[in-house]
Amino acid sequence: MATTKAKYNIKAVSQMLGIQPGTLRAWERRYKMIRPSRNEAGHRLYTDDHIKVLKWLLEKVDKGFTISQAVSLLENNEDTVTSPDHSDNKTQLDMIGDELLTCLLAFNEKEAQRQLDHAFTLFTPETVAIDIIGPILVKVGDLWEKNQITSAHEHFASQFIRTRIGMMVLSIPSDGVLPKALLVCGPNEKHELGLLIFALFLKRKGYDVVYLGQSIAGGDIDIVIDEIEPAYMFMSCTLKKNIPTTIRLAESLRSQYPDIKIGLGGYAYDRLSDLDKKRIQPFIVGKSKNDWERWLQSS
Repeated sequence: MATTKAKYNIKAVSQMLGIQPGTLRAWERRYKMIRPSRNEAGHRLYTDDHIKVLKWLLEKVDKGFTISQAVSLLENNEDTVTSPDHSDNKTQLDMIGDELLTCLLAFNEKEAQRQLDHAFTLFTPETVAIDIIGPILVKVGDLWEKNQITSAHEHFASQFIRTRIGMMVLSIPSDGVLPKALLVCGPNEKHELGLLIFALFLKRKGYDVVYLGQSIAGGDIDIVIDEIEPAYMFMSCTLKKNIPTTIRLAESLRSQYPDIKIGLGGYAYDRLSDLDKKRIQPFIVGKSKNDWERWLQSS
């Protein structure tokens, strides 16, 4: 790595890259991926090459790698720092997803477990759930609707994914760092896998999640809300025919509980026209991790 003049203090680096000074110091202590010099007062000074390395690591973290995984990639492929290939990660996600889908449609549980375990060694749980499992669910649904696979294929794939994601959600303790969130499918909805992925996302962020899953009997939701007093409520909808009743329920609950922030998500909303989406825009959580982050920050 070339040596250049050390000219940036840690505050400047923090502002340039959007990383907290404390986080940067912790990375340096633990992983020693860069070694900034010190001025006479003992303050860190960074070079342009240090900035390149940090930018590269942050790009990998933004794509779903943990910092330890990103540092490992850096150590093995240092020459990629100056010109990172932004397509590598996406290609690997697609390849793993295709392999996993093939295993599921072949009823090969053992190989599917191996593929999923491999994915978790490479990416964060959120990335695996959102960028690998999420697209698989959409593909399985499309294949089933087009009669290209049987209901047995759909049930096997769904049950496999439900079990793995459900175990992950249960294994994350609810420490109550962030507000309580109530998650349930909309009226008449039985497809809960997308909602389960969202539950994983929220729990990983520190939200106290109460997950109900499939739709519950009318009127029961009021009892749950009164008992747990959530700050958020999310309802999932995968069938377009169930959207009107779900929206009516959301509007009714918003009037009844004005302090609760209500969000709607699921595959069905992606099929709405732009005009219909605009009418219910405040409720729409979105379908990607970035969408979810923005919705939570705006609430």
